[in-house]
Amino acid sequence: MVETWCWSYVGRQGGAQKISLQSRGCVYKSTIQHEVLHALGLTHEQNRSDRDEHVTIVTDNIQPGMEHNFQIVETNNLATPYDYNSVMHYSTYAFSREWGELPTIVPYPDDSVTVGGAKEMSSNDILRVNRLYCSM
Repeated sequence: MVETWCWSYVGRQGGAQKISLQSRGCVYKSTIQHEVLHALGLTHEQNRSDRDEHVTIVTDNIQPGMEHNFQIVETNNLATPYDYNSVMHYSTYAFSREWGELPTIVPYPDDSVTVGGAKEMSSNDILRVNRLYCSM
């Protein structure tokens, strides 16, 4: 079976950790970093436990069956701020019913802030990895 899409489990799930980069759209620096950060234990920024203080999820605009991509999870935010520039943040139109027309993630207080366009890990992404894996 050929695996498609870009994915990794969040954190070690037992045994070898799989990271799938089998699709042509996966072999980009930001995508590889994103999937490696999942393997290291980081979740999507818009799933953080404090996300409702920073973005609004417009559930009516989400493709049916894709709502799970926006569920809040209990996270250890490692004393780092919400990061609109994280390589782990989905774009404004992620899983939109009409791509580019209906926003699914709206930042606030400034809804003109760009989210989901990171080309590489942000300083907060790096800080989180260091806080998880390096002794202080």
